[in-house]
Amino acid sequence: MKEELMRKVQLSDKEMPKQWYNIQADLKDLPAYLNPQTLKPVTADELAPIFPPEIIKQEMSQERFIDIPEEVQDIYRTYRPTNLHRALGLERALGTPAKIFYKYEGGNATGSHKLNSAVPQAYYNKIAGIKRLTTETGAGQWGSALSMACNHFGLECNVYMVKVSYNQKPFRRTFMQTFGSNVIASPSNLTEFGRNYLAKHPDSNGNLGIAISEAVEEAVSRSDTNYALGSVLNHVSMHQTIIGLEAQKQFEKIDMYPDVVIACVGGGSNFSGFAFPFVKDKLQGKAKTRIIAAESSACPSLTQGVYAYDYGDVGHMCPITKMYTLGSEFMPSGVHAGGLRYHGMNPIVSKLYHDKVIEAVAYSQNDTLTAGRLFAQAEGIIPAPESTHAIKCAIDEALKCKESGEAKTIAFNLSGNGYFDMYAYDALMKGELGDSSAENIDKNKIVLPKIEGLNK
Repeated sequence: MKEELMRKVQLSDKEMPKQWYNIQADLKDLPAYLNPQTLKPVTADELAPIFPPEIIKQEMSQERFIDIPEEVQDIYRTYRPTNLHRALGLERALGTPAKIFYKYEGGNATGSHKLNSAVPQAYYNKIAGIKRLTTETGAGQWGSALSMACNHFGLECNVYMVKVSYNQKPFRRTFMQTFGSNVIASPSNLTEFGRNYLAKHPDSNGNLGIAISEAVEEAVSRSDTNYALGSVLNHVSMHQTIIGLEAQKQFEKIDMYPDVVIACVGGGSNFSGFAFPFVKDKLQGKAKTRIIAAESSACPSLTQGVYAYDYGDVGHMCPITKMYTLGSEFMPSGVHAGGLRYHGMNPIVSKLYHDKVIEAVAYSQNDTLTAGRLFAQAEGIIPAPESTHAIKCAIDEALKCKESGEAKTIAFNLSGNGYFDMYAYDALMKGELGDSSAENIDKNKIVLPKIEGLNK
């Protein structure tokens, strides 16, 4: 096919990857997760009250590739492989010599990449005899995905949804309820932690750290209930690598390889899923690709945070991890990219950034949603607010190519669609969106665990 006519690269069902990629096999000296009570490395037994055995095994595994169960593959095939699209319309709109590609993950029923991990997590809990799952969700994509996966496997599901998104995105809430989930605005009065937090902060809009604490508290209180996490930890990132593994096969089909790889980043699952297979090539000296994480300036953990041990949740129930963080007490503004409002970052993404293997940029929601609107007009897909951060970064890189005359190949992950987020675009077009970016953060004032021996 002539390059100028190539709009999408497809894979057949038979070409879908049959294994996930586990980046822990290719990294050394990863800081251990610490038990918040003992400060010793977390053991498998300590994770057992909230995770099923296979998830714990994957979280700690050093195997490079892990088989995807046939039962999970069967569900994947209902919406995978996803297409790699050439953004010819966007290229023309920008007048750039760059070749822009995007992997579109918003075509499944939930509208985002999150189903890639929700399905295996629900499956592993089902075969372990678990009856109920609890979870948190920001903008609602993860809660939607887990609701759908739990419905498929006959599990009950309780979703603690960050209150600002619960109010902003009522149809996400309805989606979850359609699949039988109970959706609770967090912070709530249903948990001890939630009640205590509301007593101190009655008008709180909530954040992901609070919602995680509530979901974990409920999970540990019942033997028939486990907790499912939508981002941050290794097993979630590993499940998402099917995105990047497919993309590599698609680039091979057209005898190309990206010069720049981009994805938005909040907790890290979307970025990890798209980027980690390309990071592997970079670590092994097979490529010199620039890999860029695009985050929200309302919650800029990579670009303004500190690399330190911190709590993963506000209630200090989860393991302490070494990551880029703004402090577990950080409360971001109520930006529409609810999935990017986590105070910390995936520990592996954090180490890669600290070691300068990857780069990071931060954008305001005015700039990103403006980029998202341009993309919609050029490509015919309205992107999720989170995904517009990757689009903004891709546009910036393409405009650099316009200035230099270089015809670089740019690839980004379009992690979800924005059809449940039209309120955000409406506010943009009315001039009512607001910036909501965090002010310059004084790193010396970031609140970290005051524990002897940590963060010297």
